[in-house]
Amino acid sequence: QVQLVESGGGLVQAGGSLRLSCAASGRTASRYLMGWFRQAPGKDREFVASISRTFSRTDYADSVKGRFTISRDNDKNMVYLQMNSLKPEDAAVYYCAASDWVQATARSAYGYWGQGTQVTVSS
Repeated sequence: QVQLVESGGGLVQAGGSLRLSCAASGRTASRYLMGWFRQAPGKDREFVASISRTFSRTDYADSVKGRFTISRDNDKNMVYLQMNSLKPEDAAVYYCAASDWVQATARSAYGYWGQGTQVTVSS
């Protein structure tokens, strides 16, 4: 199993940037497809981005394409989400997740989750 811990959330003004980090421990993160999801109050948890085990593929939700970038450092067992041009609608709790699948955007495909980190965007 893999344990995931997110960090880097906080309060930022609209148009600003944040970088979220996800530290993996236990089984090496390089064995997993890694993803970021988010959940705003009263809404379902939604897919944000994913990155394949070998960096060859990234996927993004349409709402964040061109603004967010997912990356990973398998040597450090870290996954990152660079968020630029943040909007108030990006405010949510962001979760790091790991999947045994090769590629997936569905929440149900991810079996391992962090505790989440809050992102607040002021207008």
